Amino acid sequence: MVDGGRGGTDTGGVRQALKRFQQRVEPTFVRCLLLAVFVTGLTAQFVRPLGDALEGKVFLGGALLSLVAYLLYDALKELTASSRLPDRGLVESRALGTFVAEAFSARHVEISFFGYTGETLYNELYHRLERLAHNPGTTRRVTVRFIVPDFARPMYMPARVGPDELPEDDPAFRRRVGEKCQEYDAILSDLAVRLTTLGRIQVHCEYRVYAGPPLYKLCIFNRKRVLHGLYDLSARMPFRGPDYYDPKGYDTDLSVFAGEHGVEDERAIAQWAKHFDDMWTLVAQTPAWRRAAAA
Repeated sequence: MVDGGRGGTDTGGVRQALKRFQQRVEPTFVRCLLLAVFVTGLTAQFVRPLGDALEGKVFLGGALLSLVAYLLYDALKELTASSRLPDRGLVESRALGTFVAEAFSARHVEISFFGYTGETLYNELYHRLERLAHNPGTTRRVTVRFIVPDFARPMYMPARVGPDELPEDDPAFRRRVGEKCQEYDAILSDLAVRLTTLGRIQVHCEYRVYAGPPLYKLCIFNRKRVLHGLYDLSARMPFRGPDYYDPKGYDTDLSVFAGEHGVEDERAIAQWAKHFDDMWTLVAQTPAWRRAAAA
């Protein structure tokens, strides 16, 4: 087991060294190649033997194009880099759409969420699932799981800001947040049934609840990428007069763990995936609204 661990670490180290070498050498190599094409094509216009050998003016256009590519290389490189998903660092919750789109390029899609209400992820998933009715592409199975607090229980996050800035349970506010989760669950579940009925793909979406406050946000995409961040528990919002402590999930920054980054991220992803599976099986429960619908 120890040797295997070392081998994985060595392999990851070699992979990262090769990646750094490529990033360092690639710009110089591409620039030299483009510049060589430009000089060769331009020279062919004035040196007849070379021009005849290179079929004359056909290479003038190639030379000019290579010059344009040479000048725009940095801009093109930055544009390509910006379209890639980040392997490391922080992303805003509003960037979840990019990760959802990537997840849906797989044949079997599995997305798991643990947090406050899942509203940001719900909005992205709804539109993505709707598109499957018209163009499922390569996707054949979709499983979406949400774990959110049980807002039917008294709690102090979210809560009304009381005397001495201490949180006070507010049943009406809890009920409002819980109804939003119920609505998201109903819409996604109905959409899943409709898509499955079409016969081309199988879709299952489900909300479960746990007894506790929303302390952190966790998103797992196809067990290959994990986004994790802490809610700002002191964030406030006014609602019909009083202020409330209300975690701003949309504004939460998320750390990214990507399996391609190395063995450390692979281990973190495996741990988070197991953690969510255990919560889903051992901690989360079917919410009251689902039990009532099934009765």
